[in-house]
Amino acid sequence: MFRRLQSIGPGAIVAAAFIGPGTVTTATLAGAHYGYALVWALLFATLAAIVLQEMAVRLGVVARLGLGEAALSAFANAPVARIMISALIIAALYVGNAAYEGGNIAGAALGAQAALPDASPRPVVAGAIAAGACALLYFGGYRAIERALIGMVVLMSLCFLATAIIVRPDLGALLAAAARPRLPDGALLVALGLIGTTIVPYNLFLHAAAARAKWADARGLGDARFDASLSIGAGGIVSILVLTTAAASLFGSGTVIESAADMARQLEPLAGAAATWLLAAGLFAAGLTSAITAPLATAYAASEIFRFRSDPKAPAFRLVALSVVGAGAAAAIAGERPVRLILFAQAANGLLLPLIACFLLYAANRRALLDGHANGLAANIAGGAVILLAALLGARTLGRVFGLW
Repeated sequence: MFRRLQSIGPGAIVAAAFIGPGTVTTATLAGAHYGYALVWALLFATLAAIVLQEMAVRLGVVARLGLGEAALSAFANAPVARIMISALIIAALYVGNAAYEGGNIAGAALGAQAALPDASPRPVVAGAIAAGACALLYFGGYRAIERALIGMVVLMSLCFLATAIIVRPDLGALLAAAARPRLPDGALLVALGLIGTTIVPYNLFLHAAAARAKWADARGLGDARFDASLSIGAGGIVSILVLTTAAASLFGSGTVIESAADMARQLEPLAGAAATWLLAAGLFAAGLTSAITAPLATAYAASEIFRFRSDPKAPAFRLVALSVVGAGAAAAIAGERPVRLILFAQAANGLLLPLIACFLLYAANRRALLDGHANGLAANIAGGAVILLAALLGARTLGRVFGLW
């Protein structure tokens, strides 16, 4: 067990990516507005994330391919199809990750301003956080970034574990809501956001690339699976803790969530003035970790598709990663309602999920790549169920937006 704990790495990066300000904000909105009713969505999303990320791990460790490479490998002799699929993947990832990055930077800025409300205007704080993310991406190699992110994940987890201890949620109501899924009126966008903030499409690219870098061959698959299951499971527990503490403290209070100070009210009954500091630290750490991983994932995917060097120190890699930070910073600085921006980014990722998951499911079934490690019936049923539910929620959301149903 101790040896396997030493293998923790790529899974922790993925957990750091999805435990971002989007998780904190969306889970808080879910708990404050709907109580425990949407905890089933987080439970489903956590289990689904483990299933999908394990497929991505197999591509990286066994096939020695990233998700982009694996999806395109079947079209080596069909250049037109290859170009179309490449364009679709890059467009989906870049647009989705730029929106996600805007939410990450805005969330980190919310945390910083909650702790130091008189320090600087929000656009200045957001710009400073974006500059810090750029510096880490530009000067830090894979190992340095990995260590920094694991430390921040631990900090984030401790913050919300303390929150749960302080607030003491109703475990009976929590378990009942998890066992009986329902969708309250008006909760559709938030439910999609909870799924989109946990099963993050870009994490599928990031995990395959990070696992390939850490383990040399298929002999490391057992450790890679342990890393993925433990890290993502722990991340899902943190997400559920955020929702339950918000439900215990804010549901029925009429609280409107517009800032980190509003979110911190879930701690005030027992933590008093320290509530804002506790939430601010978690929100800042969550925003910064995700602000690094979203650009990394986009650059890894682009390197696979355009075949430039897949190395965080390579010029083309840095250019792609830094451009995502720039696009996200522009959205965060210009946006007047950061909480709404964060929720929109999570829902956008939920809409993109079925498309990227289809590419993953196709690649994970290719025996030419994975041989005896290709998907079996159970993995295909689980993956298909994830795609179907995400697609149905996404279709309903689009239908509501355009007034179709």
